[in-house]
Amino acid sequence: MAQIHALPLRKPSPASAAVLHRASDPCANCTARSLTICASLNSEEQARLADHATTVCLQPHQMLFQEGDNAEHVYNVTCGSLSVSKSLADGRRQITGFLGPGDFLGLNTRSTYTLSAEALTDTRVCRFPRQQFQRLIAETPPLEHRLLALAEGELATAQEQILLLGRKTAMERIASFLLLQSERCQARGMPANPISLPMTRAEVADYLGLTIETVSRCFTKLRKLDVIGLLAADRVQIKQPEKLKALSEAA
Repeated sequence: MAQIHALPLRKPSPASAAVLHRASDPCANCTARSLTICASLNSEEQARLADHATTVCLQPHQMLFQEGDNAEHVYNVTCGSLSVSKSLADGRRQITGFLGPGDFLGLNTRSTYTLSAEALTDTRVCRFPRQQFQRLIAETPPLEHRLLALAEGELATAQEQILLLGRKTAMERIASFLLLQSERCQARGMPANPISLPMTRAEVADYLGLTIETVSRCFTKLRKLDVIGLLAADRVQIKQPEKLKALSEAA
């Protein structure tokens, strides 16, 4: 598996990135191995998958791909965080999700990407040529089953997003978001409390369909109520989980 670093451009070209090294066992030190698509594969199947993979490293705010780019690759996140978003005609954007270790992206039936993916932190992904990966899916039933499970998870997340945007108040959205992030951190083997929040308040606003001022006011109110503690810009402690849950479901 080759390792490359994306160039520090808004729209990096993986083809022009430098190959740093090739490891004899590229997956041996992967800390996200149990979370990724590799988890369901035996050693032989993992080796076949690794033969087609390239490791891509991104810095914060670098684009992995942009909406409308040719969908030539699919990606598996092994370290760090990304946001996925869709642009509106007037220049605004709607963030549709935040991805972390174990998440998969880029696989669709269209010839171009329908979303943009941007690194929030130092991020590492495994990149696979799309056509070769599709052949591997056909030849490897456990991989197909794993991708189906991931797709079901994405559908559940999308349904939750619809509920957040369509029926909940600003405070309910923020409380629900914090609880959801806690659950996701725990699922990835990270502490569920305090919560790691690699996204900015503006990115939270773009995800929840709010203004940054509203997001900031809600965080401040939760802090004053002693429901949460702001340990740092990217770390939030949930002091009263039951009260936060009640606020997420308030009528």
